[in-house]
Amino acid sequence: MNDIEIVPLTRAPRATARVPGSKSITNRAFVLAALTRPQGVTLRNVLESEDTQVMTDALRVLGLTVESEGTTARIASMISNRRADLFVGNSGTTVRFLTAMLAFAGGRYRLDGVARMRERPIQDLLDALTQLGVEARSEAGNGCPPVVIDSSGVTSGTLRVRGDVSSQFLSGLIMAAPCASGEVVIELDGPLVSVPYVTMTVEMMRQWGLRIDTEDGRYRSPGRQSATIDEYVIEPDASAASYFLAAAAITGGRITVPDLGRDSLQGDAAFAEVLGRMGAGVEYHAGGITVEGTGTLRGIDVDMNAISDTVMTLGAVACFADGPTTIRSVGHIRHKETDRLSAMATELRKVGATVEEWPDGMRITPGPLRGASIATYDDHRMAMSMALVGLRVPGVIIQNPGCVAKTYPAFFADLERLRGTPGERPA
Repeated sequence: MNDIEIVPLTRAPRATARVPGSKSITNRAFVLAALTRPQGVTLRNVLESEDTQVMTDALRVLGLTVESEGTTARIASMISNRRADLFVGNSGTTVRFLTAMLAFAGGRYRLDGVARMRERPIQDLLDALTQLGVEARSEAGNGCPPVVIDSSGVTSGTLRVRGDVSSQFLSGLIMAAPCASGEVVIELDGPLVSVPYVTMTVEMMRQWGLRIDTEDGRYRSPGRQSATIDEYVIEPDASAASYFLAAAAITGGRITVPDLGRDSLQGDAAFAEVLGRMGAGVEYHAGGITVEGTGTLRGIDVDMNAISDTVMTLGAVACFADGPTTIRSVGHIRHKETDRLSAMATELRKVGATVEEWPDGMRITPGPLRGASIATYDDHRMAMSMALVGLRVPGVIIQNPGCVAKTYPAFFADLERLRGTPGERPA
């Protein structure tokens, strides 16, 4: 796609924004289906994006049957190809979940992706798997993909894994554990980042009829488990919802994201509460979450470790606050699609904010805002977050907007629909 200039809204939007299915839940559902439901499961409201497509393609290479029609997918069969070379793009969930899944299932595999994937750490997961007798190594020896796995499968055992770089290492192991032939105990070594994502994993497994016992940083799974469900409906993506809720706060509009609420599996649904602390009106109701801008936003000091995928959304909102906003405890987002702290600081300065950056956070002080050409670093969240600034500031141009295809291909079309008549719904 060519660069996109975001034209400021001429009036405050009133809309219902229907965002696609959750990426995090979709890829977890694919793994659970592949490992624990060989007779088949139907998934509804599946996210259609690059990240979920590379997962789908990998499962097909492994011999599973994946039938897709729009946002519905049916997955059946079991892994039959025990030697495979898999492409994971720049999907962190795909490489980390598949690494754990294939180590437990057994076989010889190589997982590789784009250039940025070869810079994303995975050594902590590989170290954990070697404790179970699996040969799992970084081909380049730098702790990053390509990953090479040679495994005869996992029978049982106890292992320890670090969780201070990515919670996906622990989630991948928890989901793989039920296919072992005996009991697996996973112990957490040190602090865990993004705790709600592990909570999501555990709760999903229980929804699928799988047993996972949690106690004092230890996760215990009996062996030889099978899921008991035939169908599973995936929630709307809470991270994607954050952009539209933030748009309401920035513009003084009123926007509802349906089918998402306080009881969401996704920790990022709590981003609405952050907007509430800044002065926006927030309603959780039977129909979803509604945010209404009040015309005033105040800077806040917030620990965002638990909802770190919305850090960049908050960075954009902070530009319109009265006073500085401080974001803490998110050093792990330097290992995402790009170094998100450094990239966000650079681009926010372009539009007029003053940004102090430190290893695990930043302070954003608003200033007179101006248009700028925004580099996106091939990071979908940079493109979507910085587009919000353009809803009020002329001259904001988003470079490489096509990078949003990673998780939300229709984002810019849906954002544009906020210009419609009151009550018009983005599709």
